[in-house]
Amino acid sequence: MHDPETLAQLLSAIRRFVNERLIPLEAKIAEDDAIPADAMAEMRALGLFGLSIPEAFGGLGLSMEDECRAMFEFCRCSPAFRSSFGTNVGIGSQGLVMFGDDAQKKRWLPGIASGEIVTSFALTEPEAGSDSASVRTKAERDGGEYVLTGAKCYITNANRASLFTVMARTDPNVKGGAGVSAFLVPSDLPGISIGKPEKKMGQQGAHICDVHFDQVRVPAGNRLGEEGQGFRIAMQVLDRGRLHISSVCVGVAERLIEESVRYAGERKQFGQPLASFQMIQAMLADSRTEANAARAMIVDAARKRDASESVTMEAACCKLFASEMVGRVADRAVQIFGGAGYVADHGIERFYRDVRLFRIYEGASEIQRLVIAREMMKRGA
Repeated sequence: MHDPETLAQLLSAIRRFVNERLIPLEAKIAEDDAIPADAMAEMRALGLFGLSIPEAFGGLGLSMEDECRAMFEFCRCSPAFRSSFGTNVGIGSQGLVMFGDDAQKKRWLPGIASGEIVTSFALTEPEAGSDSASVRTKAERDGGEYVLTGAKCYITNANRASLFTVMARTDPNVKGGAGVSAFLVPSDLPGISIGKPEKKMGQQGAHICDVHFDQVRVPAGNRLGEEGQGFRIAMQVLDRGRLHISSVCVGVAERLIEESVRYAGERKQFGQPLASFQMIQAMLADSRTEANAARAMIVDAARKRDASESVTMEAACCKLFASEMVGRVADRAVQIFGGAGYVADHGIERFYRDVRLFRIYEGASEIQRLVIAREMMKRGA
């Protein structure tokens, strides 16, 4: 989708949907730890599960820039809503989009685009998180199948997933990423068990679980790419995912800034609105400046990716800056709201907890710094 008028209509529809349907549900999903079925159905009908899936397979086929702009709009609501379809749009589908063969794409992408199939990306293990090249889950070749054995943890949407993209070691004699391959693994195969959803600091309504593979037999035709390409696939998927998550951070920051401006204009202290005090003005100005900077960084990097340029460094810069930025914006929002920001009624404390995760998943801030420095040395600048 590159037509500006069509994109504008989509963004307008997303904004209305967020304002009229999702924001009023935020407190309920935080309390229930679940997104209502009717809201999920409306998200599917709006095409949100297929934002990044090519139009030939039933998706909207958005460019990276257009996808980022859609997330700027959508993520003005609780991040749990985005998480419900985020794996379909990002890490749970893009390995298939970028590296899948024709048969694999025809089999799974239409269902992913419609939301009938929910995807999940199974990389993290108890001993392999930031050190993602050290996966221990094994995939042993046995004729026309691979036998998968191992455990994954903190896997988003695992309890709802129909299809996992699993990173597993096919060559135990090769250390690091070169011995890892990627597999498309339907969740109903014998030997797969899913743990209970973890209790988390924030983002109630979005679930993460352990996944165990006990002698799971996967057809060789479900391997993504060649043997030993899994780590490369994971890294390219994460490059794209980091731009997506960066956009999520901007959307949440925009919501927090809107709430802060509104409250500062209404709340009176010493006979004056909070907004009349220079220290409050400074906090608002800092938040606006940082959010604008993050938005500009993301759009620039997205355009480069759409032009087929390598954006490993740029995506890491965006993820680092945007995730740290939204944490500062949330902290200032609590300060501006004062006691009201610490209690649940206004939802500010919920956002404060929700955004903490952005500095951890899809590459912690410390990993982003390592990626940025490594790319700088490669490029000489």
